[in-house]
Amino acid sequence: MKKQSSSKPKGNQFTARIREFALPLKIFWGLFFFGVLIGVGIFGTAAWGGFGPMPELKQLENPDTNLATQIISADGVELGKYYLRDNRTPISFKELPKDLVTALIATEDERFYSHSGIDWRGTLRAVFYLGKKGGASTITQQLARQLFVGIRSQNKKEAILQKVKEWVLSAQLERRYTKNELIAMYLNIYDFGYNADGVQSAARIYFDKTPQELNLQECAMLVGMLKNSSLYNPIRRPDRVKARRNVVLDQMIRNDFIDTVDRDSLQALPLEIRFTPQSHREGLATYFRAYLKEFMDDWIANNRKSDGEKYNLYGDGLKIYTTIDSRLQAIGEASVSAHMKNLQREFFIQNTEEQNPTAPFLDLREGQVDTLLMKTARRSERWRKRRVAGWEEEKIWEDFQKPVDMEVFSWEGEIDTLMTPLDSIRYYKHFLRASLMSMEPQTGHVKAWVGGYNYKHFQYDQVKQGRRQIGSTFKPFLYATAIDQLKLSPCDSLPDALYCVEPFKHGNDEAWCPKNSGDRYGRTRTLKNALANSVNTISARLMDKVGPRPIINLARKMGISSRLPAVPSIALGTPDISLFEMVGAYGTFTNQGIYVKPTMVTRIEDKNGMAVYEVVPQTRDVLSAEAAYVTVNLMQGVTEAGSGARLRHAGLEKTNYIYENVITGYPYIFENPIAGKTGTTQNQSDGWFMGMVPNLVTGVWVGGEDRSIHFKEIGFGQGATMALPIWGLYMKSAYEDEALGISKEAFLEPEILTIPLDCEALAEERKRQVKSEEEDLDDLGF
Repeated sequence: MKKQSSSKPKGNQFTARIREFALPLKIFWGLFFFGVLIGVGIFGTAAWGGFGPMPELKQLENPDTNLATQIISADGVELGKYYLRDNRTPISFKELPKDLVTALIATEDERFYSHSGIDWRGTLRAVFYLGKKGGASTITQQLARQLFVGIRSQNKKEAILQKVKEWVLSAQLERRYTKNELIAMYLNIYDFGYNADGVQSAARIYFDKTPQELNLQECAMLVGMLKNSSLYNPIRRPDRVKARRNVVLDQMIRNDFIDTVDRDSLQALPLEIRFTPQSHREGLATYFRAYLKEFMDDWIANNRKSDGEKYNLYGDGLKIYTTIDSRLQAIGEASVSAHMKNLQREFFIQNTEEQNPTAPFLDLREGQVDTLLMKTARRSERWRKRRVAGWEEEKIWEDFQKPVDMEVFSWEGEIDTLMTPLDSIRYYKHFLRASLMSMEPQTGHVKAWVGGYNYKHFQYDQVKQGRRQIGSTFKPFLYATAIDQLKLSPCDSLPDALYCVEPFKHGNDEAWCPKNSGDRYGRTRTLKNALANSVNTISARLMDKVGPRPIINLARKMGISSRLPAVPSIALGTPDISLFEMVGAYGTFTNQGIYVKPTMVTRIEDKNGMAVYEVVPQTRDVLSAEAAYVTVNLMQGVTEAGSGARLRHAGLEKTNYIYENVITGYPYIFENPIAGKTGTTQNQSDGWFMGMVPNLVTGVWVGGEDRSIHFKEIGFGQGATMALPIWGLYMKSAYEDEALGISKEAFLEPEILTIPLDCEALAEERKRQVKSEEEDLDDLGF
């Protein structure tokens, strides 16, 4: 009984204590569940769009981002991109360097692989310390903000609502993507500045590398920029960026990704930026990319997606696989620039005001110069824009004569100057222009396309847009026609005497009597010698034998679409033809008489890697293999003993001004078989060289913007001086890179060859025949 009586007070005390804490507990749990309900309500409201529109399920699974179209070379190098706003090319997680991923996690989200989109521990820390010890945004939240929420509002209420939306979206993203996919998406979406959208573009623009080539300190710098790419701009604020990079390295040691020795050595290194801005006017193959833009516009106009929508060149992430070899392209551009800088120096020397008052024009009076400049002004973009804006012609003309600040081209670098637009037109006309195109004849694959030497200042493409008189480079079509029709041999001889095609015989109204260069005649020449030395009288005789129509038919079959008048003078190259057409046609000679249409694009893929276009080669038989081979043999004579022989000999640079100062890169000393043809037009307005080895045909053109812009003397203005050195520089550099596989072998001989090519052996045989005939006559008593 005592025990029972003694226990009652204790029970009452316990009950009293429960009653004492009951109210606070109820309040606590009430507040807790109320908070949960409020949280659920807020999350639910945000998820249903109560705080502003939320992305639909389809958008979450396929975020709407603009993807740049990539241009890929035949050797796997990115030549450039097409984009309007976002220069973005996504890469997979597997393509990201390990150092980049570890630096990202160590700096931006240490518990990334353990949370589900929201780091509650980090959130509570941020709330408790008011953000002074770091924020709480996870990588997933940052991705959600980049994709769907946008820039953080300065209004606190709106900023809180944005944060809630980020939480909701982060949870949804985490359910739909793996952690590795989220990292790749984040690094692909971030804007690093200077059109560096995504890590692939950033690696190329800041370091001229692919992401896989980045080293640890470069990865750390890019991760450091994620905090604010405008504030941490390596071009404008390198010291601040270096300090931020070093913070990233500190975070990596804190998370055991690197050791102190590595950290200390890396923090001491400079940034080593190799700034390579990407634009449509800079970089490799700019003229080719401009042509490719037209190709793609045409293709897009005639091809639709499977759902019927039109392709977007600037946002659909297409991949265009081209035939261009980035190595040959770089060699071609360097060769053109090297020679043109040298040639231009000589042109300036010969066109001072004292030597040529109408410089850079010859054969024009000052009034004619004014007319030419006015016509050029009317064709300019400046004139077009003012006409569109509604300006009167008189006002536009006044505008062209007012000095303005401008940046102009020079071979020593761009110059900031004050100049009238009209004076700038004349200034730019002083510069000679050039182009080069290189093609594999067996496939038609264009390996190099150099439409000029500076696309920013000279945007007219001289490969395909430009058509110029081709001079003697047209003669192989004449000779090939004669060989095919008449079975002529390179050893056949014709008299080198003035020859006239009579009036009205081949469409000519008057007698056509072409003269030789230098007005020299008086010997018999073999066809091989005549072509090697561009003897016009022999061309006149051959033209009279075959007529212009069969030559035109042959040229058409070989891909030449430019106007070809059916008159005898086409034998000397009077038509205007593009370098693109000429290279394609010459490929027929090397490819045993089979024409292969030049190809620039082999395949186009959509952003998922599915092929939406694949090229089908277009070929046709044009010449017999024998006729093509004999024509090639004729053109080999050009480089052995004719106008192209300077590709082989040496020593003249010591005694000849032109060889020493103008022919860039001489001596070349090629020893392998080369077929080629030089071309020089009237007044030296155009210089050409077409050169071939068994697996590469390369053409070069050099000249002024107008035909009145040229050298006075043929020694400086001929194709062998203006164009051939570019070919020599190009091929010499190409042969140095054995991986390119440029042939040094002999041209492929056809199985059936009935036309004799060994002129010395043929001459001996003819001597024996004559001697034998004389002996027979003696035996008969004559």
